[in-house]
Amino acid sequence: MTTSPATGFLYPFLDASENSPEKLLSDLAASARGKIAESVALQRQTAEDYVEQLRTTALAMRDRFRAGGRLYTFGNGGSSTDATTVASLFARPPRGRSLPAWCLSDDQAILTALSNDVGFDLVFARQLMACGRPSDIVLAISTSGCSEDLVVAVAEARRRGMLTLAFSGYDGGRLGASTDVDHSFTVASQSVHRIQEAQAHLAWQLWTAVQDALLEPSSPASINGGT
Repeated sequence: MTTSPATGFLYPFLDASENSPEKLLSDLAASARGKIAESVALQRQTAEDYVEQLRTTALAMRDRFRAGGRLYTFGNGGSSTDATTVASLFARPPRGRSLPAWCLSDDQAILTALSNDVGFDLVFARQLMACGRPSDIVLAISTSGCSEDLVVAVAEARRRGMLTLAFSGYDGGRLGASTDVDHSFTVASQSVHRIQEAQAHLAWQLWTAVQDALLEPSSPASINGGT
């Protein structure tokens, strides 16, 4: 088996001429260990880079939840799966308080209807138009930060006074640079795999911070549609 130039860097041992099963297993194990180490290092670094912002964001989310707000998450592809996981973590937590959270990419009927009838760029924005309130929170998850449907949805959320969060990768893309995003978290990596792993860790850190914040009194400027 040979690998293409585009993917060869992921599995360089597959192009080796070594025929020894023991050597191949050793190369596989070394590759796995290297990827795990890289992933753990990126997760730790990202969490350290955003430790203060995680706290600030958690307090803002805490005040929204206390005002009756809900969390809406969304993304495309693998980020859609991550968005579902985040919503489930908030709504059905392993400990602490259950909080209202929904993933807007979970309902196939809504997604296909909106994609067919109004265009894919509006699949999340239209749902926010129907359900979103000023006290609500949105979390857009993207590896590139450039998905048009997410950019449009975050802009719609901002127009409606919602608290806007974004997870992105690479250099942040359009979401990372958008003034419509209140709290932006960029995972500085060129690997989609490592980005998504670090974003999952960030989501866990954010959920933990929100649970901790719920044990504290609300800030004096508790919101009614502000940030």
